[in-house]
Amino acid sequence: MVSHIVNETTSTSAANTELPLGVVTVTYSPGPYLDALLRSLDKATRSGTYTVLADNGSSDGVPQEAAAAAGNVEFLDTGGNIGYGAGMNAGAARLRELVDGGKLRGDYLLLVNPDVAFHPGSVDELIACAQSWPGAGAVGPRIEEPDGSSYPSARAVPTLGTGIGHALLSGVWPANPWSRRYRKEQDMTQRREAGWLSGACVLVRWDAFTEIGGFDERYFMYLEDVDLGDRLSRAGWCNVFCPEAVITHAQGHSTKRHARAMTKAHHQSAYRFQADRLPQWWQAPVRWLLKIGLDTRALCAKLQN
Repeated sequence: MVSHIVNETTSTSAANTELPLGVVTVTYSPGPYLDALLRSLDKATRSGTYTVLADNGSSDGVPQEAAAAAGNVEFLDTGGNIGYGAGMNAGAARLRELVDGGKLRGDYLLLVNPDVAFHPGSVDELIACAQSWPGAGAVGPRIEEPDGSSYPSARAVPTLGTGIGHALLSGVWPANPWSRRYRKEQDMTQRREAGWLSGACVLVRWDAFTEIGGFDERYFMYLEDVDLGDRLSRAGWCNVFCPEAVITHAQGHSTKRHARAMTKAHHQSAYRFQADRLPQWWQAPVRWLLKIGLDTRALCAKLQN
């Protein structure tokens, strides 16, 4: 694995940092949350932003109205509900055109959910953190729940063991050792490297995002951020948690309306993530057992709903 040591002096001068920062968010009938996001961005960074709304089939008209009302917001119709990762990639591709055209800064890209609100100066804190940490391919903020508590947004990459333990026991024994090891929520006050960062808000280095090909579009929903962080690490980049930057996240407002479908998507993504990391023929029995276990858990969750 190659470790990336970045010369910030060179990369910063070549990135036209006086230009606006590109932001992409995937929308799916976001309601009033989107306006709160866009308003908070105005106070989150001194450099200004340009936001692409990669829309996956909103029916509330909110993204279109937001783009029509602001000169630094663009509506992008992805053609339907193509999934979170694919939507992010579509938005990033549009922003890349603007970077290459000299209209946006080319060092960093901000990926964010539409139900996030930034605290003042938080994006500038993320950028400063990324510039101070050699090889940082992605940095993430401290995420506050609406009640002010911290969400465990910087976690270890789940192994087969921790993944199974967390999946089976988190609902009935939240403090089990496998979930604690996975969440690593005991350390949410210090800068540190993590296996992956929550996709609710992550600042990524353009070079790193391009090198690994962005999000894996096989993930329709869930674990695409885990996969992104893991692939960044495997490519020699760091995922860095920066608690000085703070956001508030209204967790899962859209997925709650489609809970059953989202449960199925979560189990499909969990299988894909682990199966991709168990590719050998002799690992097939483990893949089969994993699939049987996840299918059984999905069936139990369906019967409970």
